[in-house]
Amino acid sequence: MDEIVRQAVARAIMTMRDNLGERLTIDDLAQAAMFSKFHFTRVFLRATGLSPGRFLSALRLAEAKRLLATTTISVADISHQVGYNSVGTFSARFSGSVGFSPTGYRQLRGTTPPIAERTGQPGSEAAVRGHVWRPPGAETGPVFVGLFPAKIAEGAPARHVILPGAGPYTLTDVPLGSWYVITHAFGVCPNDDRGLRPMTGLSGPVTVHRGVAASLADVRLRPRHGFDPPVLLALPDLRHAAPARHPVAV
Repeated sequence: MDEIVRQAVARAIMTMRDNLGERLTIDDLAQAAMFSKFHFTRVFLRATGLSPGRFLSALRLAEAKRLLATTTISVADISHQVGYNSVGTFSARFSGSVGFSPTGYRQLRGTTPPIAERTGQPGSEAAVRGHVWRPPGAETGPVFVGLFPAKIAEGAPARHVILPGAGPYTLTDVPLGSWYVITHAFGVCPNDDRGLRPMTGLSGPVTVHRGVAASLADVRLRPRHGFDPPVLLALPDLRHAAPARHPVAV
């Protein structure tokens, strides 16, 4: 990605973050990026893996998660703060993306949520397997590995596993179709004084065909950056078992 595109996408994302409660259009975001609307949409998708509208929606729901977990602001007020005019619409989208209702998510504070897998699609005899690689010299704790239909950890995964650390994984009885393997962990990189940092990895799409015993998908963990969409699915707090001798980066 060249520097002009990087700066344009960064300006658009900053505009989103600064205006989560406002009505933002593609024209507004393209203007912030200083690109034409059509060119902006293409480069944003290429840089982040999501359309501008879907990325904005993810940021709004991630902020709602933060507010629910750290404040006593009412669900109705939070929904308005993150740009929803209807509490019902907000609650439905939050539940579908996070796996819990806003009230249910607030009640999870300090506990480990169960992860429900996607229903309505029969499994197959196929598996997706591979290896989660950590950056050279890095230390990581447990690693969440999940299969999702898009490049974002949102909604119920088709299949998932939590590994004790980077290494081989196998997901069995995977539904037919195309999936992205998304990983999430916390770790410490060498020569990085920012301490424990969230890490992510992406591989795919992996297409699972009938009659194919296994598909291979290796994933490389790396520190998360501002172009990565937030993790919306409610996950166990993987920091507790991550390398403990380092402070958590803020």
